[in-house]
Amino acid sequence: MTETKPFARADLAQAPTKLLRNGRVANAVVTRVEIDGRSWTVKDFSARPWWVRTFIAPFLLRRELSILARLRGVEGVSQESFRIDREAMAVLFMEGSNIGREPERVTPAYLEAFEELLRAMHARGVVHLDVRGTGNVMIRPNGSPGLIDFQASLYTGWMPGFLRRLLEDFDMSGALKKWLQFQPEMMGEERRKELERINGLRKFWIFRGYFGLKKH
Repeated sequence: MTETKPFARADLAQAPTKLLRNGRVANAVVTRVEIDGRSWTVKDFSARPWWVRTFIAPFLLRRELSILARLRGVEGVSQESFRIDREAMAVLFMEGSNIGREPERVTPAYLEAFEELLRAMHARGVVHLDVRGTGNVMIRPNGSPGLIDFQASLYTGWMPGFLRRLLEDFDMSGALKKWLQFQPEMMGEERRKELERINGLRKFWIFRGYFGLKKH
């Protein structure tokens, strides 16, 4: 049975569109589109060089959609996503703002809920690996946390336990860093020590770029 998709590439030409991020040569062009009364985030590699479209795009799109499928039912993650074609995918747009734009709303209750969101994600065998900054961490209209952009994410189910725990720690350091940034007086000594411990481990991580250590 053929899957019915919410829209096709041909629909994009007529849809109201807002550029969110152009990115580098090996990254998708990211736009927000409005189709049939719904907002979608579209990641599209069709304007990239042939070698990106042929080799990189299919891998990145397939991996991110697989990650999102594993997170179905996790509150704070977009629950609808699909492959438009070989060069593009769409994710239901998450309303709200990244926390860097609304620091006054980043309360202790929000940060505790964000920690729980990360734990729920880890329980599904997924690490995000790009949450130490504020761009992918959302505060939704109801004040709850959300996560977007899973391109750097990995499935950890096949990994040895020590590596899985290490990557989960890297994720959790993103929440701890936000305690230090937004609510330092409420952070507590236990969280401070844990952040120091994880930051010490990060010094020995050899990978850069993706894998959560790019510039934070």
